[in-house]
Amino acid sequence: MKNDFFKYQAQTSPHPLALEIDHATGSYIYTTEGKKYLDFVAGVSASSLGHRHLKVVEAIKQQLDRYLHVMVYGEYAQGPAMELCRLLAENLPAPLEKTYLTNSGTEAIEGALKLARRFTGRSQILAARNAYHGNTMGSLSLMTYEERQKPFRPLIGDVDFIRFNEEEDLQNITERTAAVILETIQGGAGFILPKNDYLKKVKKRCEEVGALLILDEIQPGFGRTGKLFGFENFNIVPDVVVMGKGMGGGLPVGAFTASAAMMDSLSENPKMGHITTFGGNPVIAAAALATLREITESNLMTEALEKEELIREILVHPLISEIRGKGLMLALILPSAEMANELVLRAQDKGLILFWLLFEARAVRLTPPLTISKEEIKEGCGIILEILDVLK
Repeated sequence: MKNDFFKYQAQTSPHPLALEIDHATGSYIYTTEGKKYLDFVAGVSASSLGHRHLKVVEAIKQQLDRYLHVMVYGEYAQGPAMELCRLLAENLPAPLEKTYLTNSGTEAIEGALKLARRFTGRSQILAARNAYHGNTMGSLSLMTYEERQKPFRPLIGDVDFIRFNEEEDLQNITERTAAVILETIQGGAGFILPKNDYLKKVKKRCEEVGALLILDEIQPGFGRTGKLFGFENFNIVPDVVVMGKGMGGGLPVGAFTASAAMMDSLSENPKMGHITTFGGNPVIAAAALATLREITESNLMTEALEKEELIREILVHPLISEIRGKGLMLALILPSAEMANELVLRAQDKGLILFWLLFEARAVRLTPPLTISKEEIKEGCGIILEILDVLK
């Protein structure tokens, strides 16, 4: 299987990990060689309820017996998508009430950018330096990593940048600005939290000049920070919230939510201002609905904070300078990129899945399923400490 993987499937890097997967369940992934791996990554924060959660699988099976794709998005009323959007509205603060379902987080970013320009009649988008919002042309335009952007230029125009957590840059938000787009917690940059009421100050400045605030919740969303959405930790309500990853319980999905008045502007002048064939797919919507119900009706969000405390309590080591993030969105910061790389690779040899962050080379990602047990956390953290002792 590995040979065909390299021969026929396009790769995203020169050296993928290339585990040959046989099956996965709960907090574990199993290879075709019969080796068992404890998963501390959850498909890069996507498998929020672990692998093949029974309620998600059952929802998928029930929908498979009713109908699959029947019409392009937005034309027919389909139960799973409608129920998902209604439950999101019930769990989001006003005026966030109307949701557009997409196929991925980066597609939702594209839709949110179009919405901001359409609704405000302005063109300038302000993004944060060191941000990551996806890799399509619009999302790529919100990045400040020239080595990633240069081969694909020209990108979309009228995008400028401010520094995350730097209040003096807020003066750059003006009457020209359609929207400021920020990750609630900067992901690829190293799981950096907003500080000193930064998000509230951004929102206040946006309100002063008539700009919109778009918050990217693709990683923090769906219970990972102890709240359904990360912004709820910071007493802020964005104008547009973008979601994805953990939303689908392991299936591909994204969405952006805003007020009804704002979202309705995409449906006319021109009609079909944003369209998708498979957004809101009934099988995926059924999985996302089951995921949202489980997260909101269980103790998983409270437990995420308890599990964070346990991880911080165990992972005390001279080589860990800090643990960034919140809840089960954590990053270990090590002395060097080489050491971080060594930890990821040695952990895999010992049956523990860790992963890197995109731009902070000293960081190692810890984003296990919300359903991971405390015993599994202790097991995985023990492996990390063993490896760090050797690296030391």
